[in-house]
Amino acid sequence: MRPLLLLAGAVAVTRFVCRSHYLYDLDSVNFALAIQRFDPRVHQPHPLGYFLYICLGRLLNIAFHDANLALVVLSIVASCGVAVVVYKMTWDWFGPTAAQFAGIFFLFSPLAWFHGIVALTYIVEAFFSGFLGYLCWRIYCGCAEFVVPAAIVLGVSAGVRPSSLVFLAPLFLFSLLNATPKKKWMGLAVLVLTLAAWFVPMIAAGGGLNAYFDALASLWRMVPSKGTVFNSSPANSIARAFTIFFIYLLTFGAASLAPLAALAGTAPADPRKRNFTLVWIGPALCFFTFGYLKFVNSGYLLLLWAPACLWLGFWASEWYQATAWPRSLKLATIAVCIAVNVLIFVASPFYCSYLQVRRFEAELESIRTALPEVGSADDTLILSFDSHFNGFRHAGYYLPNYLTVEYPEAHLKEGPRIFSMHERDTQLITALPAAPYTRFVLFPLPGGDSYKEYIQKVVDRLPGKSLRTVRAGGREFVTGSISDLPILFPEATLTTERGVYVPLHPGMVPVNSRSH
Repeated sequence: MRPLLLLAGAVAVTRFVCRSHYLYDLDSVNFALAIQRFDPRVHQPHPLGYFLYICLGRLLNIAFHDANLALVVLSIVASCGVAVVVYKMTWDWFGPTAAQFAGIFFLFSPLAWFHGIVALTYIVEAFFSGFLGYLCWRIYCGCAEFVVPAAIVLGVSAGVRPSSLVFLAPLFLFSLLNATPKKKWMGLAVLVLTLAAWFVPMIAAGGGLNAYFDALASLWRMVPSKGTVFNSSPANSIARAFTIFFIYLLTFGAASLAPLAALAGTAPADPRKRNFTLVWIGPALCFFTFGYLKFVNSGYLLLLWAPACLWLGFWASEWYQATAWPRSLKLATIAVCIAVNVLIFVASPFYCSYLQVRRFEAELESIRTALPEVGSADDTLILSFDSHFNGFRHAGYYLPNYLTVEYPEAHLKEGPRIFSMHERDTQLITALPAAPYTRFVLFPLPGGDSYKEYIQKVVDRLPGKSLRTVRAGGREFVTGSISDLPILFPEATLTTERGVYVPLHPGMVPVNSRSH
């Protein structure tokens, strides 16, 4: 019990001290907006909805009155839960030495550390994966009393991240192989009831089944569907496989070398544990290799963190117990590995390092304070971009008094629509407001050649005579005449009224907009 408390305490302290103070990427902002108003049709949050995650965020927000802090605290609590589950299961599988290594690996995992300090769902999903894995193992070993708790945990995990149902249901079904028919049917019935307990309220809150699934289909067409094994080169799957390996290195840092100890290990792998692990990780690995994965979505792989850590802890304990090195040299090696992982998290150039989090927050704050010097919310509209960082969502959330529109327009089932935000609420519009606005300002993207090239392509489409560059707060802002915006949104019209900003309910078309 004492090691568990120390581990959970160390995880809580390290995450809280390093916590982010701004919503980190566009998904984080989507979640924060959903705490105020749940509507997946306008990506508050983005489909699939993450309904129970939003509900937990709302409960915590009652205490903190800060959406980002509420969701970060949820990540910290989930991180502590992962540490406890992984330590306990590793102890049961491989003994105390392996459990100690597994706890150290989690505490100093660069990617797990990062996801414990930001407002994202991945570390919460990692907790449910680990917890469900523990329960399913007990069922697999003959403890039928864990069938109902496992069904509830799987159902709740799907309410936090619906993809969990696809990736973890095979493990649940596999664990039921040795259960009695009565227990199997009971487990399936409880799972269905748990899913219905959150799915029905979510559909009611999100505007109905058609609205929910139309939004989901639109997002799938816009992003993941374009790079699957069915409609892209096999090279994409190979690239994703290499990306998975790199994410593995980033997740565990120096601990990634632990499998090398298995080459010299003397203890044979238990085939039951090996097969159980393959069922645990197989569905997700197949999907991320042949379906969809980007490096910026590295958190997807945290679903596999618990089973990977079990075996890494085992292999590390094999090395520690079998090698003939002096104990002092072993401890020194462990200390060096910990230092390497801390350095990766603190100062690496990757988006998930503490350094990059602080740089992003400083940049966002400088833009937030400087942009009002370029133009006031009364006569200036913000034009922003679809970007994980410093994009439409950050512009609309941290400058709520401004009307913010996103480029490019989205092609939905209803036709082309423009995402817009005002007072931290999102609407879909088909008409661009002119009066009282006279100019627009481009919300700056992060530094980097690819971002600069993208902005330059947008600027090149606009007539140069109306563009001007204004320097404020140490950075440059590009502004243009509001009358030029239809060049970027050819399907939209300009309206002289500000009243285009109305909810888009099923069957309702915004005022002064044309149908498609």
